Amino acid sequence: MGKADFLSPKAIANRIKSKGLQKLRWYCQMCQKQCRDENGFKCHCMSESHQRQLLLASEDPNKFMDYFSDEFKNEFLELLRRRFGTKRVHNNIVYNEYISDREHVHMNSTQWETLTDFTKWLGREGFCKVDETPKGWYVQYIDRDPETIRLQEEQARRKKADLDDEERSAKFINEQVRRGRDGKEIEETPVFTELKRESEEEKIAFNLGASACVAGPSKPSSALGASALKAAAAAAASSSTKRKDAGSDSRSEKKKKSALEEIMEARKKKKLDAVRTDYWMQPNIVIKVVTKRLGEKYHKKKGVVMEVRDKYAAVVKMIDSGDKLKLDQNHVETVIPAPGKRVLILNGPYRDVEAVLEGIDEKNFSATLTLETVNLKKIILLNYFVVSLSLK
Repeated sequence: MGKADFLSPKAIANRIKSKGLQKLRWYCQMCQKQCRDENGFKCHCMSESHQRQLLLASEDPNKFMDYFSDEFKNEFLELLRRRFGTKRVHNNIVYNEYISDREHVHMNSTQWETLTDFTKWLGREGFCKVDETPKGWYVQYIDRDPETIRLQEEQARRKKADLDDEERSAKFINEQVRRGRDGKEIEETPVFTELKRESEEEKIAFNLGASACVAGPSKPSSALGASALKAAAAAAASSSTKRKDAGSDSRSEKKKKSALEEIMEARKKKKLDAVRTDYWMQPNIVIKVVTKRLGEKYHKKKGVVMEVRDKYAAVVKMIDSGDKLKLDQNHVETVIPAPGKRVLILNGPYRDVEAVLEGIDEKNFSATLTLETVNLKKIILLNYFVVSLSLK
């Protein structure tokens, strides 16, 4: 019987049937041929091409099994990475999407007998995080791309640096508040003295016009004349004048800034933030170790930066012992010398500019520097411009 014509109903029906997925038991992985029924599969197994493939596979069966296993593993992981990313998903959902491709590698040609065995193998080899639940096995892809790992580490380092800056600023503010509170308590603490009289016959008189009490012999009421009234009036006038001055000072202090001033300050701060970076390490500067992880031998000890690596780390040579350490910038702090010494600006718009330290204002957390390149005296904030002792 001749073969059906290409446009005959039978040929069209056969092509429609062959489009979809067929039964797995009628699929030959060696020949990559899908049969529609048992008779077709039997005829294929008796064909000459299939016998040649079996002879090739019989020479080295492990080679073919390893090849199919690698293909299955790579395609499965590629689908998991591209389709689900690092989300936790049921393994059967991923497998159903994988086998929807008609040309996929079948699991019966690999070294794994079931999907559960394949899922356990992925967990043992470290390709995925797997966990078993009453609903079945779940997988989560582990992204080991070097670029992704580098971005995650850099993001974590920036977050840690921001937290360290916030903690340092909060600690400085709390210290200033504590000092101000202690000084205010000392100033406002009243001093009480014991009231003594030289003789018991002596009486005490209080002058209500003045703010001081006078101890002395009592005088008759007729002594309170025009001079006393004038003194009381002068004292009242001076006290009212003081109150007016204090009120005017408080009003001037409480006076709010204009909208233009606030906009100018916001623009100035925005410009500083735009040029400020989260790394400040530079060679030939003096730093101090603040971490305790290296032991008391290096804690609070000074060193010189010999080499900067990856912007955030540096090789530091300790001044006392001469030891060389590799430290992260979060584990060290800058050293501000005495006035008159040379310093290097490490951050902000004047980055890498050498200057001479003229003075330090601890109250406002600022310093006065003379920039050598432009011969300009500048008052800068230490929390925006990192400054350290320079050995250049």
